[in-house]
Amino acid sequence: MTGSIEDAPWWQRGVVYQVYPRSFQDSDGDGVGDLAGIEARLDHIAALGVDAIWLSPIFPSPMKDFGYDVADYCGIEPLFGDLAAFDSLLAAVHARGLKLLLDFVPNHSSDQHPWFKESQSGRDSAKRDFYIWRDSAPGGGPPNNWISDFGGSSWEYDAASGQYYLHAFLKEQPDLNWRNPALKAAMLDVLRFWFDRGVDGFRIDVLWHIVKAAGLPDNPVNEAWRPGINERDRLIQLHSTDQPEAHAIAAEMRAIADAYGNRALIGEIFLPNERHARWFGTVEQPEVHLPFNFQLIENDWNAAGLRRVIAEYEASLPPHGWPNWVIGSHDAPRIAARVGEAQARIAAMLLLTLRGTPTLYQGDELGIGVVAIPPERVRDPQELRQPGIGIGRDRSRTPMAWDASPNAGFSTGEPWLPLHDDWRTRNVAAQQDDSPSMLTLYRRLLALRGAEPALALGDMALLDAPEGVLAYRRRHGGRELTVLLNLTAENLTVPWGGKVLISTLNGEPEPGMLFANEGLILA
Repeated sequence: MTGSIEDAPWWQRGVVYQVYPRSFQDSDGDGVGDLAGIEARLDHIAALGVDAIWLSPIFPSPMKDFGYDVADYCGIEPLFGDLAAFDSLLAAVHARGLKLLLDFVPNHSSDQHPWFKESQSGRDSAKRDFYIWRDSAPGGGPPNNWISDFGGSSWEYDAASGQYYLHAFLKEQPDLNWRNPALKAAMLDVLRFWFDRGVDGFRIDVLWHIVKAAGLPDNPVNEAWRPGINERDRLIQLHSTDQPEAHAIAAEMRAIADAYGNRALIGEIFLPNERHARWFGTVEQPEVHLPFNFQLIENDWNAAGLRRVIAEYEASLPPHGWPNWVIGSHDAPRIAARVGEAQARIAAMLLLTLRGTPTLYQGDELGIGVVAIPPERVRDPQELRQPGIGIGRDRSRTPMAWDASPNAGFSTGEPWLPLHDDWRTRNVAAQQDDSPSMLTLYRRLLALRGAEPALALGDMALLDAPEGVLAYRRRHGGRELTVLLNLTAENLTVPWGGKVLISTLNGEPEPGMLFANEGLILA
């Protein structure tokens, strides 16, 4: 690839930073973060060196699933502020040269949305077909065997009308019927509403769910499922997700984004590589710019496994597809909790030096690790419905720690979720000017990525390396950089030379040696 960093689209050369609004900064003392709080902390995000902010849902919601149950797609949840507060935040984001992406939730609404209220009013309702209603199965019971992602049947019986409605998640989140042209038109108008307001793109929630197989046949049984795993996985979601018709809808979304120019669509899609890659669409009919790639979250943490994941993912990409990588999110265990703080530094270097667009999750730049959530403080409906199997999401949604003042500077009231135990020392203020800190490492990595086309846009080649080491080369024009990552807790002999641009450790690198848990970027 040739050309300067500035010539590439921002979504290709840049880095996305995810903000979970409930947990970033509270401005009014109610213990829940809000838009004014995010605006007050924008300088932290800008100083990191990222390029775009993605906000988890901020729309009016009963908060049964903390914003992923939307009651109005074109408003702001009062807990977070109002449209004036949003416009102020958007202007402040743009004033800092950053982009702002919203979280679009197209698969389902809240059961409190006016559309569902009208749909539920009777079988002859004008909006009945905005949702997926079916009669009972012959002999009674749900129309098919589909299981909610949160456990239990995907069907809820409505006694008043004598039919069931479909919900892939909570019963308070009825699925929208994208086969209905009027519903589709209304939802596409939501994109236009926010694009007209100035947003720079969307992360599209569970995009691969939005169309169901005609006839709604039973899903096949997953013979590998065992108790203690998410009940959802008892079936293979063959007919309830990833239907061919969904791609045409994604292409319509892309056409709208492209009509506004310099916008981006990121699709949440959990699928094997060959099916995942289809969501790029074709050159003639493109779909999302970036189908989210979660493989650094989903796979074991070792050099051989990571090498395989990287090689197979890169090989699966179509010629027009651009890769992306994620190591943390509001749904996944924190990276430092998964691999420990020493390897979390390796993960930071990996994320920010691989080919493709990285997404960084708030708090990972501090190295927040395991957070204990007492049973009485659990808020996540997924954990409450299937306790004890390790799928709770509260652990990654705990508040940011800004300083050592009460409640870590997050709020003057009690935070809605507990802070990490070491917040008094693991916070932004404590790490701000500390050269060995995780925050300093992230800033250095992001600054180098922004200055080096080889990292932002360059080609990539995996290199042979000793067992336990992941090595690759990034190249752009005449500039070549090498990345060496020790995925073990042992010192390893690794022949290397050249200038060290960044080490994940604080001491002096030793030529021919990779220290335990050390990562190097070499020129």
